[in-house]
Amino acid sequence: MSERFTIRLATPEDVDAIAEHRARMFDEMGQVPPDAFEILRAKSRERLRDLVIRGEYIGWLAIPTQRPDIVAGGAGVQLREVLPHPLPRAAEGNKIADGRHAIILNVFTEPEWRRQGVAVLLLQRIIDWARTERLDRLVLHASEAGRSLYERLGFVDANEMRLAGH
Repeated sequence: MSERFTIRLATPEDVDAIAEHRARMFDEMGQVPPDAFEILRAKSRERLRDLVIRGEYIGWLAIPTQRPDIVAGGAGVQLREVLPHPLPRAAEGNKIADGRHAIILNVFTEPEWRRQGVAVLLLQRIIDWARTERLDRLVLHASEAGRSLYERLGFVDANEMRLAGH
């Protein structure tokens, strides 16, 4: 599977593609009002460009080996620095986390490349990167379509709650 795709880091030049994927992802989940797609895409592009340049968003793109001119899919993380906190009881070594967190965002595969392992490759790359970076926490918000994939990769439901309407 991995020989069919090259996974590479996103650059500021890739921001348009990432913003397009982000808007389409939310649209496919039915969360974008009919007249808001372009607004979401444009605002995402603007914010992503700034975050990529500052190193606060790190993205990866899947490029088909036989079609290096297209992006089959992508995923990224937004880094979040939080206050130190206790680690789960199962953690070995240091009992206090430094507060280095990341949230996985923008997991999207073009329809013609779905069910070919693109998302698995991207997420495995993110998981490996997070371990190398020694992040204290790696989280994501799962769509129903992605939940089983995330569970297979080791993600579990957590206790996070959100204020209604926000």
